[in-house]
Amino acid sequence: ATEVMLIAGDPDKAFKLSFYPNDGVGLMRIEFIITHAIQIHPMALVKFNELKDAATIQKIEDLTHHYPDKEKYFVDKLAEGVAIIAAAFYPKDVIVRMSDFKTNEYANLIGGKQFEPEEENPMLGFRGASRYYHEKYREGFRLECLAMKKVREEMGFTNVKLMIPFCRTVDEGKKVVALMEEYGLKRGEHRLEIYVMAEIPSNVILADEFAEIFD
Repeated sequence: ATEVMLIAGDPDKAFKLSFYPNDGVGLMRIEFIITHAIQIHPMALVKFNELKDAATIQKIEDLTHHYPDKEKYFVDKLAEGVAIIAAAFYPKDVIVRMSDFKTNEYANLIGGKQFEPEEENPMLGFRGASRYYHEKYREGFRLECLAMKKVREEMGFTNVKLMIPFCRTVDEGKKVVALMEEYGLKRGEHRLEIYVMAEIPSNVILADEFAEIFD
């Protein structure tokens, strides 16, 4: 009765992995795609015209020269990577976790240092759900949502479900789900399900309350 689902993140390995006995992908991490295929901090693309460092600007231009719209580069690249994994396992569920880099990891992306605070303990800091609605990252999260909308609605991979990481409070969950709807990802529409990752004590202690917001 137990569903055995894989953890995946590298699109190049997706079709090979799909031949193992499986019930789909229980955790698809998008960090690998962002690090290897995109390489650029999403806010550096949103605020490309405000960047100060000449070397950073040049690096971004080199990677995105065929994209006059820098934001579209992020959306397309992320959508492509997710779609390959979704295709490999279709029609089985592929649960895609929205970005869960820590601040020090985000800072290592091209253009990242300008947009990330320095933290004593990034593991417990500005990460997961708390980033998504914060003014420092909200527009970056918009790009993530647009990529997922493209995968599900334009490419047709409705087997993709979304998961929110590191959601500390029920109120935080409500804010994120509302923001996703604002960016075109409405729970229940086109069979969209939104999960929450159970990784913090509050997720378990308040499970019934979290279950009212998430699938």
